[in-house]
Amino acid sequence: MFRRKSELYNGEGRMAFMALSPFYLLFLSFGLFPIGYSIYIAFFDWDLLGEHTFTGIKNFQNLLADERFWMAFRNTISIWLLSSVPQLIAALGLATILNKNGLKFSGFWRASVLLPNITSTVAVAVVFSSIFGRDFGMVNYFLSWFGIEKIDWTSQAWSSHTEIAIMVMWRWTGYNALIFLASMQSISKELYEAAELDGATTWQQFKYVTLPGIRNTIIFIVTVSTIGGLQIFGEPLIVGGGNLSGGDARQFSTLSLFLYEQAFLEFKFGYAAAIGIAILFIVIIFALVNSWITSKIAKDD
Repeated sequence: MFRRKSELYNGEGRMAFMALSPFYLLFLSFGLFPIGYSIYIAFFDWDLLGEHTFTGIKNFQNLLADERFWMAFRNTISIWLLSSVPQLIAALGLATILNKNGLKFSGFWRASVLLPNITSTVAVAVVFSSIFGRDFGMVNYFLSWFGIEKIDWTSQAWSSHTEIAIMVMWRWTGYNALIFLASMQSISKELYEAAELDGATTWQQFKYVTLPGIRNTIIFIVTVSTIGGLQIFGEPLIVGGGNLSGGDARQFSTLSLFLYEQAFLEFKFGYAAAIGIAILFIVIIFALVNSWITSKIAKDD
């Protein structure tokens, strides 16, 4: 009898492994292998069509002494902070509104918040060039009502970072709001009813019922937003009109843009691989620290 059960469990285990094997194969092919190969290339002066000269840690030494890398790092952190913090607050607020009972056309509103996320890159470029254009942009037009001179949004660090942050917020706030909404809907309605009977205000219900109930989701979204924010590429490329250097003074160059520029514009694949490894470690460190801080705040609350 026990032998039959053991054979049954072994059979189920093999079936489960076979069912999951495509994921492991994909992860190995498109996850671990590129990382391992990038680490290997990072120790070479790698010419895609020519010779591959071993240079040891020279690429990493050059990277640490490269002011362009540190400028891209500072820009990336600035854009990440400007976009992530307001985005998560807005997503929480939007999810709370969508979770209200009696909201008319709730299905329509929940679907519509995903529209920015599925909008094509070309459309995004056209829309935001119209909004933030120097001469005929809508933002400068409204600012002129208050006697404020026209702003060349891409010429300065603060303005270009603001524009990119707004693009990121516009694109991802609705997506994160739906994740928050799904988590909020798993909270028992009886908790809200009990809090209401005890005289809790709407804010108190949100603070003492909703936030603890979606604690793990908040940690997840903060972690994912950190990973995505530190690898931002598309939005700065759109703002720069395809300019990989991130502006004339590299005022909105990011780590991913810098990597792409070194690999496919200057063809320094070994140096680009070193940048990629640096980005990997930066993302891991920031994600772990951010997750730890968020979980600690959630536990204290």
